[in-house]
Amino acid sequence: MAAHSSELIAHDIDEYLHRHQHKGLLRFIACGSVDDGKSTLIGRLLYESQLVFDDQLAALEADSKKVGTQGGDLDFALLLDGLSAEREQGITIDVAYRFFSTETRKFIVADTPGHEQYTRNMVTGASTADVAVILVDARKGLLTQTRRHSYLVSLIGVTSVVLAINKMDLVGFDRDVFDRIEADYRDFAGQLGITDITCIPLSALRGDNVTEPSPHTPWYTGPTFMQHLETVAVDDLAHARPMRMPVQWVNRPNLDFRGFSGTVVSGTVQPGMRVKALPSGVESTVKRVVTMDGDLNDAQAHQAVTLTLTDEIDVSRGDVLCDAASPCEVADTFAAHIVWMHEDPLTPERPYLVKIGTRTVAATIATPHHRVDVNTLDHVPAATLHLNEIGLCTVSLDRGVPFDPYAVNHETGGFIVIDRITNTTVAAGLIERATRTASNVHWQATSVDQPARTRLKGHEPALVWFTGLSGAGKSTIADLVERRLNAAGVHTYMLDGDNVRHGLNRDLGFDDAARVENIRRVAEVGALMVDSGLVVLASFISPFRDDRRLARERVAAGRFVEVFVDAPLDVAEERDPKGLYAKARRGEIAGFTGIDSPYEAPEAPEVHLRTHRLTPEQAVDAVVAALRERGLIPGD
Repeated sequence: MAAHSSELIAHDIDEYLHRHQHKGLLRFIACGSVDDGKSTLIGRLLYESQLVFDDQLAALEADSKKVGTQGGDLDFALLLDGLSAEREQGITIDVAYRFFSTETRKFIVADTPGHEQYTRNMVTGASTADVAVILVDARKGLLTQTRRHSYLVSLIGVTSVVLAINKMDLVGFDRDVFDRIEADYRDFAGQLGITDITCIPLSALRGDNVTEPSPHTPWYTGPTFMQHLETVAVDDLAHARPMRMPVQWVNRPNLDFRGFSGTVVSGTVQPGMRVKALPSGVESTVKRVVTMDGDLNDAQAHQAVTLTLTDEIDVSRGDVLCDAASPCEVADTFAAHIVWMHEDPLTPERPYLVKIGTRTVAATIATPHHRVDVNTLDHVPAATLHLNEIGLCTVSLDRGVPFDPYAVNHETGGFIVIDRITNTTVAAGLIERATRTASNVHWQATSVDQPARTRLKGHEPALVWFTGLSGAGKSTIADLVERRLNAAGVHTYMLDGDNVRHGLNRDLGFDDAARVENIRRVAEVGALMVDSGLVVLASFISPFRDDRRLARERVAAGRFVEVFVDAPLDVAEERDPKGLYAKARRGEIAGFTGIDSPYEAPEAPEVHLRTHRLTPEQAVDAVVAALRERGLIPGD
């Protein structure tokens, strides 16, 4: 079977290509519960649109006989289920994108998985969709995944929904069944604010109401599925919104040219337009809109261009050029909906990376305000977020970034969360609002600064961080080091893991999230003490590298000394000064480091003490020598 054809191909190929190039594009997502017929519906569309080539059709016929689910008849779902696991199980696992076209419009469709464990894939597919097609099995009515996917598409901002009530042939094309499902769905969707709903009775397998009206549904007078897709109005809100262009690259090919390259994500920009660079807030005027094909009179949303300005202002990658009359906001703390997409749950207050636009910044995510039960839409208390869960969280960045609320602009209001160690994307975020703008919280300057305090004490301040397993000797060695330094006239203070849990951290437990918060607080206190001019000795198991990295980053370069107090587990367990290992072995303590919770050893500590080979005095000598070598304390 030939691909989609037109009479113009035979006598005016240039005109055909021109028309094809300038057709409108509709992106839609097909979602719903398992085995509702999503892949079958899209496969039928491809088949009916004559976009299945002869060799594909032959392969489809062979595959239908081998692994099909239709008793040897054509199984259109196989056109979409490309993974072997999908074909073996008869389900969709990954998002399958397919392109097809008709005389009036081009289409990109995302066929998304129905299983709950693949919700993250569904969110990915919905993020670029104009229309959501939600399939319902007429025999089953609304299911958990129907509600889940409807909530997700509303959260992502898709406002136009097609409720495709499929498998009507299996209920005898009963109008009462159709009317009941439609009423139930409209009632639920109304709670989500979805009002643009078109309900169509279908049999994707047999083709009823897919491209042609079905004789089996004389009571249905609406459009066929394809007719609706060809005519549904799609508002390109990106063109109507204020101009935004995240800067991807500062383009400086020679001394005479300096421009800022990126994609205009919303609005229109033209020479003479007044723009503001954020987060700096400096304004200028657009001088030229440059492309490889020459200058443009204007550039609209989705165009990649280079802008030159009339003024030499400081603009860097990650900044946003925006309409000066309607600029973005700038903030460093947000309330955002987080869609967790990784098997490891969210660890509140652990350092992550957030990529928003073209800027990547360090971030922490607080304990969720609530988790959303997508079946009931109830707000449920939650200490963390697990795979596929959605919650409202406070996200804090290490600097202010330009943004719009996601409901206003998807491009400048959406972000991803990245694990700092593995570089894995672990979550997607949708900004609801700023909870603190970067412009109204400032560091209060004081007359007496760290150098002044340092001069009084006669030595440099430092944060000396002792890490290692329980029983390795951290507190013993830290105490001896403090005694040595005190005798030498060095101003010190010791922060010990057990001691701070009597006061500062008495509200914290010992799960991973509590351990992260424990170290975060200690790092902040340690940084303040270093600012006061002290040599701070911090003795903590601190099992996670990320947390120790956070502590290092809280003080100036050269003022953090990581001391790895290294003892093999069997040695530490043999010492067991507090009897904790014995309790952990008996199951009386859960999540004990070294037994059923990991310890991530330092990769490049400033001092490495193998305490099963050193005496305490030798260990102290090594730490003090390291401090002297770095000029932090006076020499002999």
